[in-house]
Amino acid sequence: MRRLPVYLLLDCSGSMFGEPIEAVKNGVQLLVSTLRQDPYALETAFLSIITFDSSANQVAPLTELSAFQLPNINASGCTALGEALTLLANRVDQEVTKTTPDQKGDWKPLVFIMTDGEPTDDLNKGLAEFKKRKFGMVVACAAGAGANTNTLKQITECVVSLDTADSATIKSFFKWVSASVSAGSMKVEDNGADVGSLSELPPPPPEVNIVV
Repeated sequence: MRRLPVYLLLDCSGSMFGEPIEAVKNGVQLLVSTLRQDPYALETAFLSIITFDSSANQVAPLTELSAFQLPNINASGCTALGEALTLLANRVDQEVTKTTPDQKGDWKPLVFIMTDGEPTDDLNKGLAEFKKRKFGMVVACAAGAGANTNTLKQITECVVSLDTADSATIKSFFKWVSASVSAGSMKVEDNGADVGSLSELPPPPPEVNIVV
């Protein structure tokens, strides 16, 4: 079976403490419960969570939706986004099945990155590893005024911003991510093609601004 890997890279630095991190946890819960109701997603989507604070950790390996358990997520420390990109590259090497002459591998991973601040480590080192891997769709979300969309543009063309990092706005973002994963699952099942551009995803809600 060809899986659609979905990686969430979530900023868990100290500035996310309180309402934002609670909203992220609720958002992931919402995402999983929504996708479990979608037969396409249930069949193909596999979810992993990488958190980054002063270091990066894969708190949930690539898991099928039916078995996915929400990991413990807390906010503290700095913003090691570069390390998170390096870890993502390594995990994709380990977890995603490559296509060979004998077999079709998994679909190209969908990646959703959410951060509320500037990286505090060497982003370029992580970027170099990240750029060597093949991804389907990478969406980076700048949550609130502290995040720099120009930094995120180095990672991907597809950058969205949230005016605030409050619970209603973060919830809207995760709802859109759920809808995007559903659309991606449907596309790979029906058309047998990877998702590669923002135009193939459902339009984001008013709280989620596309940065051009």
